[in-house]
Amino acid sequence: MLPRAALAATAITLSYLGAARGTAVGSPNGGPGAHAPAPGGMQQGVIHDPGLNMDAFTVPYPAKWHFQGTVLQGTACSNIPMAVYRVFSPDGLSEIERMPRLDWKWGTMGNGPVGQPPGCLPFDRVLTGKELLQYLSAILKVEYVSDLPVAPAKVATYQQALASAPQGPAGNGMKRFPDVGELASALVRYKNKSFTIEGRIDAQIRCQHTQMGPANKVWDIHVCWANVKYTHAPEDQFKTVTTEYTDAVTESIDQQWFSTYLQQQARAGQAMLDANMRKNNAQLQAQYEQFQQGQAMRQRESDEFNATLKRGTQMSMQQAAQIANSDHTIASDYVDYSLDRQTVRDPNTGQVSKVSSSLSYTWLDESGKVAYQTSDVNANPNGSLKGTWTRQQVVHGDGSD
Repeated sequence: MLPRAALAATAITLSYLGAARGTAVGSPNGGPGAHAPAPGGMQQGVIHDPGLNMDAFTVPYPAKWHFQGTVLQGTACSNIPMAVYRVFSPDGLSEIERMPRLDWKWGTMGNGPVGQPPGCLPFDRVLTGKELLQYLSAILKVEYVSDLPVAPAKVATYQQALASAPQGPAGNGMKRFPDVGELASALVRYKNKSFTIEGRIDAQIRCQHTQMGPANKVWDIHVCWANVKYTHAPEDQFKTVTTEYTDAVTESIDQQWFSTYLQQQARAGQAMLDANMRKNNAQLQAQYEQFQQGQAMRQRESDEFNATLKRGTQMSMQQAAQIANSDHTIASDYVDYSLDRQTVRDPNTGQVSKVSSSLSYTWLDESGKVAYQTSDVNANPNGSLKGTWTRQQVVHGDGSD
């Protein structure tokens, strides 16, 4: 565990990112002027933090599309909460997803290495954007088609953000080095039954290097974060979705929420995750549950990165391309898992819907808008409820089998 001074430095650094943290749309806590208005032709999703009982992020997304989002507590590498969300078209085939933030850390503390904290990625160096995207394509079981250029204006803005981070001595014997990182994008592809789906994975990598202590260094720590956005749509719609919507669907942080979060961290540090405290404080209980919700997903994420490393990146990418171009089955449903959702498909119409994962069986009426869920395999709303109901098939987050 990092000293509190390091935790505070981590929080300040991530505030510059402007993205990557995130269940409710239209929180009751929002009031007039609480959030910036959505751009023309867009609506506004609000992500509420149940731990602090405050709105944390707003996300503009296309009119008539759907929005789901949540806040996950941070990892053992970075305790900053993160937003995870998706926006998707009415037919469920086009999606823009903010995936869970990827964290990793290495260095020395005292006389030994930091080691690999639970839920953190197994890296001990700064990754290039392309490296990270290649790993992700192998894990997502999609074909890595090509690198995509990043607009020079975006690169310049990001480099300015890196340069604006605190540097030099930071008190208590702590020294901050210049942050490093980059932006990268890749074109990917896979088959979803009769559809060819094209995708764009955007990665934003940022790494911080901090030292503390006298000449022999009490600790020397590198911490990296990667924010990932994944857009995928049928090939005839892909260009429209990426051109008009992908960059516009970017969360804005609520500064009052973030300030409150930092104040809480200064008072409590990591104690809010202590199981003993959660018995006496409902707010800490909510944050603890957020943390636990993400832990299994993060461990699965780490395991899949480890497996990719052991097989070799190129071999894993080749295997992913074969799967992507045949009967694609996506390996990672990280966003569904993070949101406590499952994806179902109508066997008659092919319509894809996102529903609660707390119940096993989902039926939709003929309108495709009203759902009946149950854990009883024999329950059938036909004849009991008005209308005609069809039992849905549980599929992967992208709608594939």
